[in-house]
Amino acid sequence: MAQETEKTNITLRAVPGLKFDQLRFSVKPGTSVSLTLINNDDMDHNLLITAPGKREEVVKAADALQDKGPQMDFIPQSESVLWSIPVISPGEKQSINFVAPSKTGAYPYVCTYPGHGLVMFGVMYVTSDEMPPLADDPNIPQMHKETQDHADHIEKSTPYLYRTFIDDIGPAVIAVRLTNNLSYAWDAAECRFRYAWTGEFLNMDKLWAGHKQATAIVLGKKKWDESDYPLRVGTQGNIPDVKFKGYKLVDRYPEFHYTINGVDVYELIKESKDGSELTRSFRIPNTSQKVWFYASADQTIHYSNKGNWSKGFLELNPEEARSFKIIMTKKK
Repeated sequence: MAQETEKTNITLRAVPGLKFDQLRFSVKPGTSVSLTLINNDDMDHNLLITAPGKREEVVKAADALQDKGPQMDFIPQSESVLWSIPVISPGEKQSINFVAPSKTGAYPYVCTYPGHGLVMFGVMYVTSDEMPPLADDPNIPQMHKETQDHADHIEKSTPYLYRTFIDDIGPAVIAVRLTNNLSYAWDAAECRFRYAWTGEFLNMDKLWAGHKQATAIVLGKKKWDESDYPLRVGTQGNIPDVKFKGYKLVDRYPEFHYTINGVDVYELIKESKDGSELTRSFRIPNTSQKVWFYASADQTIHYSNKGNWSKGFLELNPEEARSFKIIMTKKK
């Protein structure tokens, strides 16, 4: 009689906050594994397990699929993809069975749905030993390791936010509902404010109903629209190379963390009491270069508490860039 092999059952849940409920798990080399992904979030997700050290490479390959992405479930054809679960909608689940590698190591798992791969990942340790201490684990997202406060809060007391897909922006939108019937959309893929609007917030019915490739519908009238990337580090013409690092809640308002050409930037947006202005508070604590803010919106007046304006650009020296504010109001 054939000897029955040991089998390990793993269940991962995609949960609000662009994360899996387990940041890591371990299996022994050569073990039969049954892995189930349950989507408890309000948007679509997939799951790919990659070869060690290949997560970012696979995420970039998935992003490069562009129009072919949906029909391929955002799973690139790559030897670095070892196993995968295609895109599943909210409320769905799917399982895969595989035999764990005989070679020990850290095998990343990641959601490659557009805009998710930079923060929504974890690691499968193939080992017969203990996993490294959680606090020292370099293979899991820092933002989820530090605190649970980064999780999305789908609450009805303003401010609150949804992560969603909006047609004229993309699949990695963080939409924030403020007071005075004011809302704004922040693009986590491009790391920038896109626009604000007045009126109702969002129609999420098709997304919540689980329709694949559904998008959220903005309800209201655009008030501020930013058509170009605003921040430049070093020179005015320096093309920003951005990377989203996550966000944390400060008095319920999200403070976004991203890098521009490797320089850490923090941005927090609040509304005035009467809803006539938006104040964008920036912190760039460690730059040694000048910082430029480009005011691109034709129908918006920008002013600041620091720096000098010239021909649409605000110039800040490194000391001023450590903490400054941009106030946006509508032209009359």
